[in-house]
Amino acid sequence: MPLPSHVQICNLLYRYAELIDSGQLAAAAELFRHARVHTGSEQFPLDAEGLLQTWQSMLRLYPCGTPRTKHMITNPIVEVDEAAGRASCRSYYTVSQATDDFVLQPIITGRYQDEFECVDGEWRFSFRDYTLVDQLGDLSQHLKSSGL
Repeated sequence: MPLPSHVQICNLLYRYAELIDSGQLAAAAELFRHARVHTGSEQFPLDAEGLLQTWQSMLRLYPCGTPRTKHMITNPIVEVDEAAGRASCRSYYTVSQATDDFVLQPIITGRYQDEFECVDGEWRFSFRDYTLVDQLGDLSQHLKSSGL
């Protein structure tokens, strides 16, 4: 028996966090293969390749192959229209980071607004808004350059 839709959708959120934190940027971008991603740039919407290029140009990966972060995605509010095969989700994120020279701390918090579609019984991302940053901490060990 397949998992309920809201569980499949939450699993997509959590899989994204798992892939980013393990440094698997290409696999994380692949989750957005069929999605439009709003980053606030002039290039809206980004596709999966554009998203991967953005991450590769911005995110600092350490010798272990990871960004030394933990993305915690919480408070998902999932609304599913089973008949239409569409869903939306609002959630919070908190990213913490620690390196050999950087004490464990939250570095950024915000919200995701995601949309999903069900194709052949499988849920996938169809839209993500990455612009909803609420609090910025010290991103100096996370980003290759200053600023978002």
